[in-house]
Parts: sequence; structure tokens; C-alpha cells
Amino acid sequence: MENLTKPIVEGFFDARTSTITYVASCPDTKKAVIIDSVLDFDGPSGRTFTESADRVLEYVADKSLEVLWLLETHAHADHLSGAPYLRRKLDVGIAIGAHIKDVRDVFKPVFNLKDLSEEPNEFEHLWQDGDTFEVGSLHCEVLHTPGHTPACLTYRIGDALFVGDTIFMPDFGSARCDFPGGSARTLYKSVQRILSMPDHYRIFVGHDYQPGGREIAFETTVGDEKARSIHFKDGRDEESFVSMREERDKTLGMPNLILPSIQVNIRAGRLPEPEENGVRYLKLPLDQF
Repeated sequence: MENLTKPIVEGFFDARTSTITYVASCPDTKKAVIIDSVLDFDGPSGRTFTESADRVLEYVADKSLEVLWLLETHAHADHLSGAPYLRRKLDVGIAIGAHIKDVRDVFKPVFNLKDLSEEPNEFEHLWQDGDTFEVGSLHCEVLHTPGHTPACLTYRIGDALFVGDTIFMPDFGSARCDFPGGSARTLYKSVQRILSMPDHYRIFVGHDYQPGGREIAFETTVGDEKARSIHFKDGRDEESFVSMREERDKTLGMPNLILPSIQVNIRAGRLPEPEENGVRYLKLPLDQF
């Protein structure tokens, strides 16, 4: 078995959006990263608050951690990113996959975002597939795992895989692929890349929807996914997966926060600038009738 430093991983579950934010830290140096943070948002009132992010900050302070990066696995469609708030508090950069530009190109005309720059300059770093970095004694690798969106990443940090929305706990399966630029066939290939890792590698999922009302769970392993995943167990073949995923996606409604989330998260979580009355506004595209 390879000699990898294992990160200490703490997960913070946001019940409003079923999202898990992670802090992965080096046991030797107390250096750390924060993955997929949440800015709390009440849609009916338009109110934002920082309860979820403050819980993470309290943990970081309590453990005396030095945060090096705020990492995003993709531009989330179900919650606003808390990264800008954490960046102000911790003075660290926000990083995401380089294919975020593809996602921005799709949604810029949807929201008529005339002020959106050609390049995603709101992020301090754009990862390429195969990039590596260090978090203290932890060796980290960036894997491009598209399918749910074109920009999805998996972060391998020591023996831990942070997969975002690519796969979920074995009893829930896989992510939807019907967003613009998504592809069930591409997702299948990305999941196979993840499942080619050693069986003992830990997997930390981006959401848990508690099927059947069970307790919250967000850690599994490569071996457990291969053995028990309702969408991938027993070496499921590509064609049957694609057929199942595409049929299932046709039955799904849109996430409650997709419209505010996308137009904010493609800008690294930055909210729109206030207008002349001092108020910020998000857009709501309407169909013709």
C-alpha cells in the first residue's frame, strides 16, 4: 500500500441545500484547504447571511489551521458560494477548473451579463487536468471529471477524493447531466476514472439527500462505490448507464436556487455590484408568452 499522508477531513452539512463543505488539513503542518463553501441565501426575501461559512471559520480558528486555498469543484447550481466571504476573512485565493470559461460562455447570454469579462478573472487560479499542489505534507492532484457540468473537478488530497456532484453515496448513485454542457456519457467516463483509484481511497461527496430518511452520510470509499452504488455496482456498462441517466434526468425539476446560484457562482461567488440606489439585483429570465 502506498505511503500517503492522510488529510484530516471535517465536513459541514448545510441542511437548506443538502451541501457539504469540507476542510481538509495536513496533520503534520496544520495547513488546510476549504472545499465548496456555502453562502446562505433566502430566495423569497433575497437575504444573504453567513451562518454556514461562520461554522467553518470557527473550526479553522479552533484547530489553528492555515488555509491555503478556497477550492470549488464546479459552478454550483443549488447554492451560492461562500468563497468571497471566506476570502475576505482569510486572505486566500479562490480556485476552480479552467473549463469554467465554457460554463460562463453558455450562461452569459442566458442572463445577458454584459459586464461579465471574457476571462474568469474573479478566480485567483484555474486548474488544468493533472495539476498538482501541496498542502503541507499532503500531495494533491487535480482531476477533470466533467459530465455533470463541463468544468467539474475531483481533488485528490492524499488518500481522499473530493468529487463534488459527480457521484454520491452508494444508495443515491450519480449526478444529473441535463444542465447545459452536461453529458451522461462523459459522466460515465469520469466516474470510471474515479473508480480506477485504489479501493481504500476515501470519497467525500458534495451533497447528501438522505434517501429513505436515513442519517446524513457523506464519506464512502472507491471499493464501496464499486460494490454497492445503485448506478455503478458490478461494473455497469456505459450504454445502460447512459440510458438510465438520460431517462431519469427527464423527470427532474430544476434546483430551487439555480437562477441566483449560476449567475453568482460563475463569478467566483461575487454578488452583482449595487445599482445607483445601493441595492444589488439578480436577474430572472422569463419565457415569452
